[in-house]
Amino acid sequence: MAQKKKTIVTVVSQKQIAEQIYDLWLETELAEEARAGQFVAVYPHNAATLLPRPISICEVDQDRSRMRLVYRVAGKGTAEFSASKAGDTLEILGILGNGFPVDKAAGKKVFLMGGGIGIPPMLQLAKELEGDKHILLGYRNEDLFLQEDLGQYGQVYIATEDGSVGVQGNVMDIIRVNAQRADMIMACGPMPMLRAVKKYAVEQGIAAYISLEERMACGVGACLGCVCRTKETDHHSHVNNARICTDGPVFEAGEVEI
Repeated sequence: MAQKKKTIVTVVSQKQIAEQIYDLWLETELAEEARAGQFVAVYPHNAATLLPRPISICEVDQDRSRMRLVYRVAGKGTAEFSASKAGDTLEILGILGNGFPVDKAAGKKVFLMGGGIGIPPMLQLAKELEGDKHILLGYRNEDLFLQEDLGQYGQVYIATEDGSVGVQGNVMDIIRVNAQRADMIMACGPMPMLRAVKKYAVEQGIAAYISLEERMACGVGACLGCVCRTKETDHHSHVNNARICTDGPVFEAGEVEI
């Protein structure tokens, strides 16, 4: 099946763009079917680090069959990837997961909200979305990344935890300080941020689609290592669970308990 194909890809380029943040371009035909909010699983060469690492798709260049991954080094697997250079090869599984429902945003004012390593998926989303979009980004400090790339596709607002750039606080503080409103939210980031987004969306009576960051093992729904609780009962298993890797990672906020 094309959407879950294990394949060898070639590294086009890689560079460090912030502390522990790497920008990796790959050449692969999988780029032709990738959509905003989906991800790939990257396999380390070292057999000791057995499981693949799930990494969100940051951007795709379908004309040149290229895919961009922007990721944080968080352990042995990602540390290994960060040493890859142009011409090297990697093994990946993809394309995985369900992305953001771009079609549902037609004609609406949309907040694209990214926090930390949840920022990269916002780039492809910003490229695919047409219309009135406002991009709200949350960082720890002045060590920013991708803000200029995102600025090509919409108005960018920045919050930093230490107040060194933009609004002091998080993405929700951007909304508060600027007294902004939207018809819809699409967001990716750490769980406290997503809980705040869900709460705000309920209070405002607007739709919110959130991409859940979760440690995944297999990436194809077999291991049940990345389940989350859901509002509705699954028709097959008859439990209130969904697998983030296959049912998500993007969910309508009201569907999941976070």
